[in-house]
Amino acid sequence: MSARKAISLVTAALALAFAAPSAIAADTPNPIADAKAFQKYFTTKFPKLKLEDFVNGPYSMNEDLYKQWQEKEQFPPYEFALEAGKEMFATPFKNGKTYGDCFPNKGIGIRQNYPYFDEKEGKVITLELALNRCREANGEPPVSYVKDEMASLTAYMAFTSRGKPFDIRIPDDPRALDAYQKGKEYFYTRRGQLNFSCATCHVQEPGERIRAEVLAPALGIMNALPIYRSEWSGMGTTSRRFVTCNSQTRAVPINPQDEEYRDLEYYLSYMSNGLPISGPGARP
Repeated sequence: MSARKAISLVTAALALAFAAPSAIAADTPNPIADAKAFQKYFTTKFPKLKLEDFVNGPYSMNEDLYKQWQEKEQFPPYEFALEAGKEMFATPFKNGKTYGDCFPNKGIGIRQNYPYFDEKEGKVITLELALNRCREANGEPPVSYVKDEMASLTAYMAFTSRGKPFDIRIPDDPRALDAYQKGKEYFYTRRGQLNFSCATCHVQEPGERIRAEVLAPALGIMNALPIYRSEWSGMGTTSRRFVTCNSQTRAVPINPQDEEYRDLEYYLSYMSNGLPISGPGARP
């Protein structure tokens, strides 16, 4: 089945079920209708959960896991990353400038606005990409997109935005709508030896188990990033999460911050508009 046909079927089902008829025509992207149907799907599937609960991922799906999470939050495993990120953020580059000089409001409390579509460049700019661009603009080498310094920096920036709702915007620009649509297509396209799409686990099966892991809902999944994962024994960025998902379905991952991943992040973040930032998070 083609990606476009799969999207048409899924979107039509959501639209018919939740009275969002304008979302049926996948050939005519309608992000507002998509997000409304997407959020309605999950709140209907899990009627006991409040909309904002979905940012807690698998912990919102299971009472025992929720209790474990509450205990874990007393001494969060990502605390070391917060401290490292805060220190990095305050430490001047060799030229005397800091990360704060690259961002609005000195980079504090702005996580909820990323990713955004840059109309001058005609592409999606993620927070991770913006941070490495900041480094390079100030004569510093870029850092890995998947862990360590990048995870610490984004953890600190997310923490300063906790509780602020995602505010992802799609400007009146056909290129922005195209980026959104490509992200949506990537999300619903099956790939790899297991023939899974992102939606297979995170739309069809959230709350179910794959071995010992409880699958998280796609709604709110971006709000908790970056995350500490027990299986990683460390922090991971949005890029690491995408790469890992591709590997787990035995698909070939693309390079971190390639256009496909940035568009995917744009789509998923838009779907969670209005939900609060809860990152950094911790997962099994």
